[in-house]
Parts: sequence; structure tokens; C-alpha cells
Amino acid sequence: MFSRNNLYFYYPANHEPNVQLEPLFKLARDNGFQIVSDAKDANVIISIGGDGAFLQAVRQTGFRQNCLYTGITQGNESGLYCDFNLDSFEEMLRSMVHEEMEVRRFPVINVSVNGDTTFQCLNEVSIRSNIIKSIVIDVSIDDLHFERFRGDGLIVATPTGSTGYNKSTQGAVVDPKIPSFQVSEIASLNNNRYRTLGSSFILSEDRTLTLDVVQDGNDHPLIGMDNEAYSIRNIENLTVSLSNKVVKTVKLKHNSYWDRVKRTFL
Repeated sequence: MFSRNNLYFYYPANHEPNVQLEPLFKLARDNGFQIVSDAKDANVIISIGGDGAFLQAVRQTGFRQNCLYTGITQGNESGLYCDFNLDSFEEMLRSMVHEEMEVRRFPVINVSVNGDTTFQCLNEVSIRSNIIKSIVIDVSIDDLHFERFRGDGLIVATPTGSTGYNKSTQGAVVDPKIPSFQVSEIASLNNNRYRTLGSSFILSEDRTLTLDVVQDGNDHPLIGMDNEAYSIRNIENLTVSLSNKVVKTVKLKHNSYWDRVKRTFL
């Protein structure tokens, strides 16, 4: 018997849980699982929706280290974080009961703003101009000043986040078994004064990335963390490193990350 039998369901505020989810609750109870109303009491947190709902479930429940996360899509939605859809919920429960699941661990990045407030991100952190003017950022790796960027902004993505915003800027798709994070440019300006690498680059787990915003009037950039936007005044710098936290998710056997990538993009 799968020992983690306290389930918490996370769903968007506009969802109709009594109508659409009650059959799922009944199936869970019939299979020996208990539905809890507080995520702190759960062994398994289940998001209802696509990848966006999964990211919110992880963020809103505090990147818990002592539970498993899983996602259920609705209809024909596809999701790189979600193994199941509403029609296959019974299959999910059966797999949990008969221990036909595996646990995968997804890397998380720490993001420190102005050397003070620290956030975690499962997908990516992005920093970009919020006015009609390019942003200038000094990029440092560990103690080395690497480049001065000028353009619309930068994305720092985890391996699982590499298939999202990062991929849309021609970044590489990275295997989540590689503990790393990736830096990608958004519309960089390259000329005799500003010169960047011009391509994404990947940093290992022991590296620290520092992004210093040049204070030239674009001092209030928009910071995106996963699928949330943060407007923080007087941004001076961001420091990004790989966290010692991971997000543990349940997956079906024979359904690897690359199976999902193939289904989603090919």
C-alpha cells in the first residue's frame, strides 16, 4: 500500500470543486485515501489544471520537502509537470496503491533581491524593462564580471523551466537530472559599446550568478518568478544560485521527462 495517503487538491479560484471534483474525491476515498483541507496535513498535493496550476500549487504551499506533488490536466491540456488528466485519475490512484509510481526530483533556484529577500523558483526568474527603454545589466559569474547586457531583459531558467519562456528565446532544453540553471537573453543589443555572448549559457550547481541593474533611469524592472510578476521598487541586483531544495513529483513508470517533451513539441 502506498503510504502517503493524505491528499490535498489545489485548484484555481474560479474552479467548481463541488461539481467537477467530487467524483475524484469519492474515488480517492473508495481507494483508502483521505482528503484533507489544509495542505500542511497532506502527503500528496495534487494540482488541477495545467503547468500553470502546478507551479502555483508548489509556490502557494511553500515548496514543501516532506510531500510529493503531482498534476492533473483538464481536457486536452498538455503539461510537462502533469502525468495525468481528469479521465485517468482512477489510474493514478491504482498506481499509487500498487506502487507503480516513481519519484522524480526537479531542481529549484534561489533568487535573492538586493541581497535581502529570497524566493524560490521551479521554472524561471526573468528580469526585464517595464518601460519603453532597454535595460542594462552587469552579469557576473561567481566573482568574475562576465558581460554587460543591454536589451529587453534576461531569463534564468531551471532544467524543467528550460522548455518554457527560455525555449521561446532559443534557449536549450536541459535534462532535469543535470543540476544546473541556464541564462538566456531577451532581444539583446550588440554594438561597439555593448557586447554579449549572444547565446544561452548553462551554469553548474556550484555557481552563483549576479545580475546588477545599472541605475540609468530603468530602476524598477519587472521581475517574473515562475508565473507570478513582482514589482519591487529600486532593484539593484539579483543573485541566483541552485537551491538545496528539490520538488518531488510522482510519475508513472515508463513516462520520462523526454517522453513528455516529445509529446508536447514533436
